Amino acid sequence: MEIRRADIAEIDYIMTIFERAKLYMYSQGNTLQWDDDYPPRALIIEEIAAGHFYCIEHDGIVGGVFSFVTGTDIEPTYDVVEDGAWRYDEPYGVVHRLASNGLLRDVADCCFEWCKERQPYLRVDTHRDNATMIRAIERQGFVRSGIITLSRNGDKRIAYEWHA
Repeated sequence: MEIRRADIAEIDYIMTIFERAKLYMYSQGNTLQWDDDYPPRALIIEEIAAGHFYCIEHDGIVGGVFSFVTGTDIEPTYDVVEDGAWRYDEPYGVVHRLASNGLLRDVADCCFEWCKERQPYLRVDTHRDNATMIRAIERQGFVRSGIITLSRNGDKRIAYEWHA
């Protein structure tokens, strides 16, 4: 599988990936993580324009997408961690909006391995009902750091980190 920056011309297809991912999440009992309006199209367009939204493809088939940003203090919702703490205080990469349309296998592993090659410290979060993502995160060696609260709606998420 290859990872490349998404192109704005792919926005309609990218949004269908999110729709398929939501259907899968709902079928697995994860009905609260992403509502009908999330992620908003405008946010994905903004991330594509900023150059930190990516497609995972194999043989010309895009089977997954994600956002990856690196730096310091890049995720304000990570400023406060309940029931735990971040183990490191250094620049990090954050993976958000990782989604698969089910056409390719191991999309999450591909994403996390690619990100690990580019940043020695990663943070990620997910909803407690997202068993599929929790398994993928833990399989990749991430360690639970606590609970964060989303600024957009006050929902809680399990926070994880990985360090080389």
